Amino acid sequence: RGITGAVADELYVKMKAFANYGFPESHSVSFAYLVYASAWLKFHEPAAFCAALLNAQPMGFWSPHTLVRDARRHGVEVRSPDLNASMAQADLEVCAGSVGDVAVRLGVGSVRGISDDRADEIEAARKADGPYRSMEDLVRRVPALEVPQLEALAMAGAFGESLGLERREALWAAGAVAQSKPGRLAGVVTGVTAPQLPGMAPAEEAVADLWATGIAPDGHPTSFLREQLTELGVLTSADLKGVEPGTRVRVAGVVTHRQRPMTAQGTTFLNLEDETGLINVVVSKGCWARFRRVARESPAMTIRGRLESSEGVINVVADHLAPLSLPGSATHASRDFR
Repeated sequence: RGITGAVADELYVKMKAFANYGFPESHSVSFAYLVYASAWLKFHEPAAFCAALLNAQPMGFWSPHTLVRDARRHGVEVRSPDLNASMAQADLEVCAGSVGDVAVRLGVGSVRGISDDRADEIEAARKADGPYRSMEDLVRRVPALEVPQLEALAMAGAFGESLGLERREALWAAGAVAQSKPGRLAGVVTGVTAPQLPGMAPAEEAVADLWATGIAPDGHPTSFLREQLTELGVLTSADLKGVEPGTRVRVAGVVTHRQRPMTAQGTTFLNLEDETGLINVVVSKGCWARFRRVARESPAMTIRGRLESSEGVINVVADHLAPLSLPGSATHASRDFR
C-alpha cells in the first residue's frame, strides 16, 4: 500500500512482537471458552455430553471406558449395545433412574468389527422393516454381516435385551445363522439352538464388554478384586480424600495414562483408575528405573507411596510398583507418552 522505509520496518517489528504473545492469548481465550462450555454441558446435560464424546472418538485424552465410568459416577446410566434399542452411534433413552431421566445407550457401531457403514445398515434395516425378530432375521436383512461380527455382537450382549439370548447362547448360534442368506429358505438352518449353557458371571461379562466394545458400563475390573485388595490394605480413590497428607498408602487400578513431560526432568506421571475414580501417581526417575518393566508394561498395578494433597488435588508419590492381575485380563489399552 505504498508504505516503505523506516515506517514499514517499524510496522513489521510491531507485528512480529505482537505475534509472540497474540497467538497464545487468542489460543487461551479459545481454550477457556471450550472449557467453560464443556463444563456447563457436563453439569447440566451429563448424558448428552457423554454420548457426544463417545460419538467423537477417537479423540482427546481419555478412553471411552474412562468417560463412561466418569459418567456413571455422576449418576448417568450407560447401557450396553442392543440390536433393537441401539442406533448406529451412542444415543439417549428415557430412564427414570438416571440423572435428568436420560440414559446413554451405546451404539452398535461401538462393537468390535462393526464399521460405520455396517452400523448404519443395521439401523436403517430396522427402521425400514421393524425390529429384528431373531439372529437369523438380522443376517437375512443385513447379509454383509459375517461370523466374527456376529460373535462380537454376541460378546457385547447385543442380543440379550431384545431377543432374550444369553451371550453364550448367541455365541453358539452365530456360526449357524451366518449360513442363512437371502435366496435361501428361512428357518432351515441347523445348530442354532444351544444346549443348556451357564450364564456369564459379572466378572466374565465385564471382560466380554471390554473385549467387544472397550467399555464395561456395569463392572470395573478392580471391583471384582476389592475384597482381596482391602485385605492387603489397598485404598480406593474415594478413600484417599479422607487420608492425611504425608501418610503412606497403597493403591491399585488399571493404568489409563503414562506421561513424561520434557519439563519434568525424568519424572513420570501415571493415572490409575479403580471402580471409584482416578488416582494421580508421581513416579520419580529413580523409582521408574527400579521398577522399569512393571512401570512400562503392566496394564494394572498396585502402588505404594506417600500421599500429597494441595488445593483439592491428591497425588501419590510412588516408592514401590507391582503388577496387578485382573480377572480375564480385563483391561483396556493405556494412552502412553502422548
